[in-house]
Amino acid sequence: MSNQIAKLTFVSIASWACLGVSYAASPIEPGLPERVRAAQAMANNAPQCQVAQPFYWEIGDGRRVLASGQAGRKAPDAQTRLQIASASKWIYGAYVAEQRGGALTQDDIRYLNFQSGYTRFHMCRQGQTVEECRTSMLNRRGAQDTDSIGRFLYNGGHMQQHAALMGLGALDNQGLSQAILRGLGKAGQGWDLVYSQPQLAGGAQSNASDYGRFLRAMLSGDLKIGGLLGSHPVCTQPRSCPGEALKTPIPVTESWHYSLGHWVEDDPAVGDGAFSSPGAFGFYPWIDAGRQFYGIVAREERSGVLSGDPDSKPAVRSVECGRLMRQAWLLGHAP
Repeated sequence: MSNQIAKLTFVSIASWACLGVSYAASPIEPGLPERVRAAQAMANNAPQCQVAQPFYWEIGDGRRVLASGQAGRKAPDAQTRLQIASASKWIYGAYVAEQRGGALTQDDIRYLNFQSGYTRFHMCRQGQTVEECRTSMLNRRGAQDTDSIGRFLYNGGHMQQHAALMGLGALDNQGLSQAILRGLGKAGQGWDLVYSQPQLAGGAQSNASDYGRFLRAMLSGDLKIGGLLGSHPVCTQPRSCPGEALKTPIPVTESWHYSLGHWVEDDPAVGDGAFSSPGAFGFYPWIDAGRQFYGIVAREERSGVLSGDPDSKPAVRSVECGRLMRQAWLLGHAP
């Protein structure tokens, strides 16, 4: 390959002879070197990943980063602060789980599963607080759409309303960052997390290194949300469940479930059951269905976000690339 080939960071290969979950297609558990080579090959060479370049990638377990790299020219690195968009939702879900001690109320579940009826939210403006944003004219004064109560409709208004009920309404960007990190306990210490707007569902900025620590905290049990992954799932694809779902960002070719601020990639045809929270600009964090590994495709691309072609959207491209890398990692070879 050319100079665009990813630089590989290989962590403690010699001390890791055999890691990971068993996979039906592979009778012999792959070792770490095989996993790393397979994931790196996907990042560099797979057409689905080449269209997503440049990006930084990282894969690890509940204790540490196992491998990482950069694919494409001028790729971000582990410390590059990026607009993570809807990857913010997983953070807010984790915050709520911590505040509730892992015991969510039925109202919490309804809000975090986007079934509350608060579906008229658009965006926040600079200088607003959480509550000022929620009740602005742009966001229809925070009005509830009673027709959508109890049905999935993907919109940031659910979390914005819930945050106000959680006592976060008076906070601006800085105050919100501090409150969320404080609420995450040890997992939030030293995290470079800032809000460019006081929007719980999409306003955060972070870097792959710190988001990776967040995912490790789920896997290690340091965050309550780790024990709630995939719980209380709801159907999200109107074509699959028209009476239960009204609007989804998932392409019509697939059907996923939603669970407390994160997706369950369980499409019957191509899904592998992974948990994830892809952002509109291409930031894609995931945890595998076996809850042993996490991964991140970290990038920020603005072109294609509003495209009517799903295949050109940064989030879709990152998911398709990240899914291949995940499969390669679990198998120890190309899927």
